Amino acid sequence: MENKTEDQKLDTIQKLHLDAQKWKSSFSLMNDELVFIEQLLHSYVFEPNTSNLFERLQDFLERLKLIKIDKTNVQNLMVQHENNLGGSIECRNSKCDEDIHVEHEKLKANVANCFQQFQILKSEIFNYAGGILKSRRPD
Repeated sequence: MENKTEDQKLDTIQKLHLDAQKWKSSFSLMNDELVFIEQLLHSYVFEPNTSNLFERLQDFLERLKLIKIDKTNVQNLMVQHENNLGGSIECRNSKCDEDIHVEHEKLKANVANCFQQFQILKSEIFNYAGGILKSRRPD
């Protein structure tokens, strides 16, 4: 019976670890998107006579900066959580298991919030940029 409990515990920890790996993969894609968006906002592809262009671009860049800070904070929490997952394998009481699950759910909420905030901003940027990109004129 003890082995089955240990096997179940290991399965649960593996599932939590798999969640963390998926989050890492999503953050990797987010990094690529952030680079692209920053390059877009710093480029000269926008119609120059657009009202409040500079202010809007600055607002977007500032909000991107805040998202990058939040992303870094969440990623640091993920590293800490993964370390705790490794340590929980040796833990022999149910309080450790419960603590790991509570920590995982809080982290899951932080990850979801970070991605959601980025998706909202990305959508705003693309909607705004789509309307004011310079038209390429035929030669």
